[in-house]
Amino acid sequence: MLNFLPGPVLGVISFALYVLNTLFWCTSLFFVAVMKLVIPSEKWRDMCTSILNRIANCWISFNNVNLEVTKKIRWDTSGIDNLEPGEWYLVLSNHQSWVDILVLQKIFHRRIPFLKFFLKKELIWVPIMGLAWWALEFPFMKRYSKQYLMRHPQHKGKDLEITKKACERFKKMPISVMNFVEGTRFTYQKHEKQKSPYTHLLRPKAGGVAFVLWAMGEQLHHILNVTIVYPGGVQNFWEFICAGTNEIIVRVEALPITSDLIGDYSNDTRFREHFQKWINTLWIEKDLFIEELSREKKKAA
Repeated sequence: MLNFLPGPVLGVISFALYVLNTLFWCTSLFFVAVMKLVIPSEKWRDMCTSILNRIANCWISFNNVNLEVTKKIRWDTSGIDNLEPGEWYLVLSNHQSWVDILVLQKIFHRRIPFLKFFLKKELIWVPIMGLAWWALEFPFMKRYSKQYLMRHPQHKGKDLEITKKACERFKKMPISVMNFVEGTRFTYQKHEKQKSPYTHLLRPKAGGVAFVLWAMGEQLHHILNVTIVYPGGVQNFWEFICAGTNEIIVRVEALPITSDLIGDYSNDTRFREHFQKWINTLWIEKDLFIEELSREKKKAA
């Protein structure tokens, strides 16, 4: 444990370990990705995809070692014991910080298949990681505002087309499709701008979740409803790696995928209203749960 070191020193060491680990595994990752591109055989590409996922899991393993070596984290988790790495999952979570990704990778590592995130298109330009996400076939989404779509109606539905193509690829081997339902990280500025009806959450975006269920509903085994809480306050990545001690609460609830959750969100008005009501109810319960946890922690303090 190196958590006794001064914060900035600890942060530099931890960051250096993340960078070295990423560079090491990305070398193999990019090589396999190129081999996958140049040989036009479906069987070969499926094998390369499997190898790429294994490399990514190795990368996560060493990132988890970094967490254990440089930090003292009090993990309070539940709902992860009966998960299976050979099944398909749709993972839904609240989103507060880039740290959420480290948390999800830590608690789900080797318990469920490798997490595939839907990413903003701009993130492909992140040095090294952008190419790594591309090599691992993370779907990059381009979000359009209502105003933009009014001026360029030809782009309407592009997000759903990308989602459909990604879901077709995901059918070939067990996968965990990860969706931060709010579409962006929570901040009080965004919360106020949205006029969000929730205390701790932004408004959920139902369309992407509905389309994944429509495209893969028969193949997915469960929806994993994840709630992440940081009792000491939300930290950005640098603040997190500089802090020697943290407490993180994660609750995972496995939900069944019932027939009423699968339908044509784009064209069926009744289904769209039903699905929006379902996900809004899920978000109300999540918001109340976060509030309850926060109160319990304040009383304990």
